[in-house]
Order: sequence, then structure tokens, then C-alpha cells
Amino acid sequence: MNVEAMHIANGIVNGPVSGAFAALAVLALAVCVWRGRADLDDRLAPMAGLVAAFIFAVQMLNFQVLPGVSGHLLGGTLAAILVGPWVGALCVSTVLVIQCLLFADGGLTALGLNITNMALLGTAAGYLLVAGLLRLLPRTPTGLAATAFVASVASVVISSQGFVLEYWLGGTTRLSLPTISLTMAGVHVLIGIGEGLIAGTTVATVSRVRPDLVYALRRFRAVPRPAAAPTPATVAGGAA
Repeated sequence: MNVEAMHIANGIVNGPVSGAFAALAVLALAVCVWRGRADLDDRLAPMAGLVAAFIFAVQMLNFQVLPGVSGHLLGGTLAAILVGPWVGALCVSTVLVIQCLLFADGGLTALGLNITNMALLGTAAGYLLVAGLLRLLPRTPTGLAATAFVASVASVVISSQGFVLEYWLGGTTRLSLPTISLTMAGVHVLIGIGEGLIAGTTVATVSRVRPDLVYALRRFRAVPRPAAAPTPATVAGGAA
């Protein structure tokens, strides 16, 4: 039996909780559309299409993480770095909807749960980590790759814990929550490492070729240090 980690199937979480998270996902995506319109321009719009297509293609490639368990790129951190959190969440959501409707990858009744975990929670966590790390690491291709790797691993694990919360609220079977949480975290650390390698390589390549297309580099520019205030001695020397 081969289980694909993260995607939630129909019936794992009950109807009321699934419906509540579907409503939450719709509301959050409406906010993303509203905020993302301010970011979209002639440069970001085509990049968003490329990011969505890339995530869709890479998600079709599963890699083995444990016997009977496979995983694939989630894409939240990668999208946040390249096109920002608002447009990035929309890109991942679009991929999840297509996968659900055309490939039955994740249940239709669980679509709101999957969007919440992978598109919203994963992208938000990845972006916040990227924002913090880029204030510490150099804004070079190597620094950006390291940032993408660390943020990807962490965001994937955080996304997996979103499922634990949803299962706690409306799981249809009785399983130990600590066991589920530890199992999900352990599996998704391995998935996150694979995702981090893909995301790090991708953003490093793009930043070398076209750094102007990387949202994170434009958003978190180095802040120049303010000039030192003149001292009486320098003022007197200048006057002389």
C-alpha cells in the first residue's frame, strides 16, 4: 500500500469541520486576491503562471520517504520567495484544485482542508521564516538557497500539524493525537528535506539569472546604514 503524505482524502475529517475549513479557505483566498492585485504587474503576472506550472509539474513526481509512504513538493515556500505570500498562496491553491478535480489527488470534501494546510498555512509559515532569515543571511544565491531550504523544511512540518489540529476537531476515527502529531512531523521532516533541496536549487538558479524576478530579494532589500552624525571636530575641520 502506498500512501501519499499530506493530501487528505474524503471521510478522514467529518463534514462540519471540513465545511468550516472550506469557508475559511474561501475567505482567506478572497483576501489573497485582494492583496495580491497590488503586487501583480507586468513582471510578476507571468512569473506567477510559471510558478504554478512548475509546482504542478513537480508535485506529479513523488519520492519515497518511508516504506509505503511517498511525498512531493508542496511549494508554499518556493512560491512565497518567487512571487510573494498572497500570489503564492493563490498559485498553490490553483494547483490543488486542479489536482483534486482532474486527478482525484485529495478528496473533494477535503479540498478546504488541503488548501488551508498546504496553500495558506504552508505559504504563510514559509514567508515569515524567509522574512526573518533574509535579515540574517546574505542576499546572495547561496544565502537565498539556504533560506529556502530551512524555510521549506519548517513550513512543511508546520503544514502537517495543521492536519493534526483538523483531525483533533473532527477526526472520524479514534487515534492517539500525540502519535499522529509525531508521525506526521517525522514523515514531513523527510519530505521537507526533499522540498528544501528542490526549492533551494530553483531559487538560487533564478536569482543568478534574473534576480529582479525574485520577490523576496525585491521585498527585503538591504537597508543602508544611516550616515554618522557630524562631530564638532569634523565640523570645525570642514569650516577651516
